[in-house]
Amino acid sequence: MLTLVLIVVFTALVFEYINGFHDTANSIATVVATKVLTPMQAVGMAAFMNLLGALMGTAVAKTISSGLIDAGVIDVGSQLILCALLGGIVWNLITWWLGLPSSSSHALIGGLIGAALAASYNDLGVIIWSEPTDPAWRSEGVLWKVIVPMVSSPVLGFAVGFMMMGVLFAGIAAMAGAGGWLKRLARPRWVNGFFGKAQIVSAAGMGFAHGMNDAQKTMGIVSLTLISAQVAGTLDSLPWFLDFLHPSDAALAEGDIDTWIKITCALVMAAGTAAGGWRIIKTLGHKLVKLHPIHGFAAETSAASVILGASSLGIPLSTTHNISAAIMGVGTAKRFNAIKWSVVNKMVWAWILTIPMSGGIAYGLFRLLQSMGWD
Repeated sequence: MLTLVLIVVFTALVFEYINGFHDTANSIATVVATKVLTPMQAVGMAAFMNLLGALMGTAVAKTISSGLIDAGVIDVGSQLILCALLGGIVWNLITWWLGLPSSSSHALIGGLIGAALAASYNDLGVIIWSEPTDPAWRSEGVLWKVIVPMVSSPVLGFAVGFMMMGVLFAGIAAMAGAGGWLKRLARPRWVNGFFGKAQIVSAAGMGFAHGMNDAQKTMGIVSLTLISAQVAGTLDSLPWFLDFLHPSDAALAEGDIDTWIKITCALVMAAGTAAGGWRIIKTLGHKLVKLHPIHGFAAETSAASVILGASSLGIPLSTTHNISAAIMGVGTAKRFNAIKWSVVNKMVWAWILTIPMSGGIAYGLFRLLQSMGWD
């Protein structure tokens, strides 16, 4: 039914808009908190870099569209995708209202799993749990693409942030002890000035990494919806002004993402960041630890490096988890009690609950619609 397909596409863009509250806000939280850029400058830069990143590759989008749910067991139709999106949206709004930087990525994945289980009447075989390959980092399925990175990537982000901050501190201390012009460069005014400029570059890299990973997830959902509708013949009678909804031959044959989908998703995400990102920016940039430009540079560079590596492998990583963990690592290198661990505790619980809660919401929505005769 064409109306349902359009509703699903619209809902996917709503999810992307709300994703801007969370994950794009995470990517610019440090550069705003250190006052290197104003919120609107940071949003503008993030929008542009998101777009560039989104246009670079489709590995993550392909994982979302075909690497988690077994289409051979169940028809991944518009009803399932709609409930998955709504599950993610509801959970994202709850955590956004509380100011908790939860993962939009995991909310979407949880919604897909919950809706698929409901649609298959609790057939666990509908989920691609694990498809190990050699080498291990090329393995497919929820275990390898979601669970393992969910645990390992924050640990890696924390460690890289801690080590980078340690190296920077050691370098500044060495300059201060050297005397002469090097000692002058090690003064706080010079350090803040240098890293204030360097942080613009690291924040741009973070925006690019975010676009290359997070922006692709909704692209995968929109593309999957349109390809399914095209195969089912639902798009055969589209009016001329909606012809762009027809997937290209490359999308149908190889699962590529059409350019208009990439651009639309990136712009919608940027609009969401501008509208509501401040709650998350406040938590990460102000409540978690007091940040200076050198800390922001170290956190952004560390997180972006981890995210770009995962994106090249098609792993749908959480920007939230990585930038948060990198900030924790940087703050711990400063001193252990610099981190407000009560805030960390709330964030970790939000991370743990995201997949089961969004999955449960999606499952309940699908069951409700089934009881109303929508199957």
